[in-house]
Amino acid sequence: MQCEFLLNEYLAARKRTLTLIDPLVEEDCCVQTMPESSPIKWHLGHVAWFFEMFVLQYHEKPFKPFHPDFLTMFSSYNASNVPHPDPKRGFYTRPSLKVTREYCQTVNERMTQLLNNWNEDNELLQMIILGIHHELQHQELMLSDLKHLLAQNPMNPAYRSFSLPTSKNSDKASPLEWQDFSGGVIEIGFEGKGFAYDNESPRHKHYLYPYQLASRLVTNREYMEFLNAEGYENPCYWFSEGWEWMKSTDTRCPLYWRQENNEWKEYTLHGLVPLDPDLPVMHISLYEASAFAQWSDARLPTEAEWENAACQQTRPESLEDSNFFHPHRTIPDETVKIRELFGSVWQWTQSSYSPYPGYNPKKPGKNKPTSTIWDIAVGEYNSESMVNQYVLRGSSCITPAKRARVSLRNFFPAKTRWQFSGIRLARDRI
Repeated sequence: MQCEFLLNEYLAARKRTLTLIDPLVEEDCCVQTMPESSPIKWHLGHVAWFFEMFVLQYHEKPFKPFHPDFLTMFSSYNASNVPHPDPKRGFYTRPSLKVTREYCQTVNERMTQLLNNWNEDNELLQMIILGIHHELQHQELMLSDLKHLLAQNPMNPAYRSFSLPTSKNSDKASPLEWQDFSGGVIEIGFEGKGFAYDNESPRHKHYLYPYQLASRLVTNREYMEFLNAEGYENPCYWFSEGWEWMKSTDTRCPLYWRQENNEWKEYTLHGLVPLDPDLPVMHISLYEASAFAQWSDARLPTEAEWENAACQQTRPESLEDSNFFHPHRTIPDETVKIRELFGSVWQWTQSSYSPYPGYNPKKPGKNKPTSTIWDIAVGEYNSESMVNQYVLRGSSCITPAKRARVSLRNFFPAKTRWQFSGIRLARDRI
């Protein structure tokens, strides 16, 4: 039964990956617009590579790679097995998308055969589970990278044609309220059964001073007030590094905002649409989020404050995968203290991405293998990335539902804007 469940989970993840690619033409799939992103074709080859590299290579007898060069070109590691982004992935015109699809199909067949003959090996189990969650992560990255790619096109093409609902007076965002949270010693970090990355552990004690958290996310309307108040022209709201970044990049508004004939519009995966003032602002950097918070006489929460508040939510938001890849309104629920924790935009925190107390990348967690190959596989997410990055919490409208959980730690450099990132305000409780 466990084998059948695992195979179904694997095939479901791969089916969704291929479904995300279906609306695209081949030319959409081989272009890379910035060093931090990857072509869609590379993402597809990479998720298949993970299972060929870390599962089939060690458990398939006899093992023969689909193509020897694929183990290198679709890898996320350099020759020294150190994770690295590769700005040259957009130069890979070959293999074709057709051949890359064949690669995926072949890996699917080999994985099916392997699992049908599974001998209850714990390392195999854990590696496949990791690979499935790795694929969910890349599904989200595919949509982020694709949006950045399509946004460069003057035709403003839609990835998928959906009619976004228009704003009505009755649909205005609810008033922002400040919710109180007491201080003291709390515990944060992953707890319980199910999958979690090792950077979510160990669960540990953390001291909090009393604080307040905004009941909802910052909206486009509120961020527009910051623009109109010349927030991008006043250095007193900005980190010095952020001010230099903003000036050097000539940034004056969120990434996909466009002004045409004195009207603000927003590029979305459904095309160019009028900016909806009551939806959460998104595609902003940590620098911009922090500057807005300063202007608002507030600050960004720490990741411990965010997790503490999320854990106290009496009615967790229910999530399910959707093909509607843009924030949308939900019916206000007055019984929910903190809204839009999940499924809208990732929320920047002021916390640097660093190891939790007691974290040891060489020490296996519960039910985790002790092999060197496991250390290499999980290293993509964890200890090698713990420098010069900041934590985002929650999930966004493009995050697969199975990926969202209270303890998940997303992380990016402060200048990152192509992710679906937004703002939740916090302040000290006086």
